[in-house]
Amino acid sequence: MKWILFAFAVYMSSSSERVRENYIDTYKDIAIIEMHRKGVPASIKLAQAILESSSGTSSFARSTNNHFGIKCKKIWKGDTFYYKDDDFNKKGELMKSCFRSYERVLESYVDHSNFLSSRKYYQELFFLSSYDYVGWAEGLQKCGYATDPDYAKKLISIIERGNLNQYDYM
Repeated sequence: MKWILFAFAVYMSSSSERVRENYIDTYKDIAIIEMHRKGVPASIKLAQAILESSSGTSSFARSTNNHFGIKCKKIWKGDTFYYKDDDFNKKGELMKSCFRSYERVLESYVDHSNFLSSRKYYQELFFLSSYDYVGWAEGLQKCGYATDPDYAKKLISIIERGNLNQYDYM
C-alpha cells in the first residue's frame, strides 16, 4: 500500500510540474514582451501568474482569464467577477470581492503590467533592476500586493525552482 501511495505522489508531482512547464512555455513570450514594454521582470510576472492562477488551472482563472488576482478597484470599467477572497464587511464576515475579468489571458498580462506601473504604491519597484527578482518579490509583498505573509518566499521559490530568471535576460 505504501508503494502505491508513493507512486501516486510521484505521478501527481510530475503531473503538476508538467502543467507548470506547459504554462511557462505558453506565456513566457508574453511575459518577456511585457517586461520590455513596462519593466516588470518576466520572472516575477510568470511566478505571480503561476501562484495566483495555479498555472492557469484554477476555476477562478479559467472563468475570468485573470491570472494575477487583480481586483476591480474604483477605476475598472471592464467585466467583473465576484468571489470570496480576503475582504470582510463591517461585521467581520467574509464577503465577495470584485475581480477583473478578461476575454483573453493576454489582456490579463497586459493589465497586470499597467496596474503595477500606474499605481503610486508600486513605483519604488521600478527603480529596481529587472534582474533583481528577489527585490521585486519582497517589494511586492511590502507594497501590499497580496495578504499572504509568505508571498515573497513563494514567488522566489517558484522562480528558482523553474529557473524563471533566465527570461529576465531575454
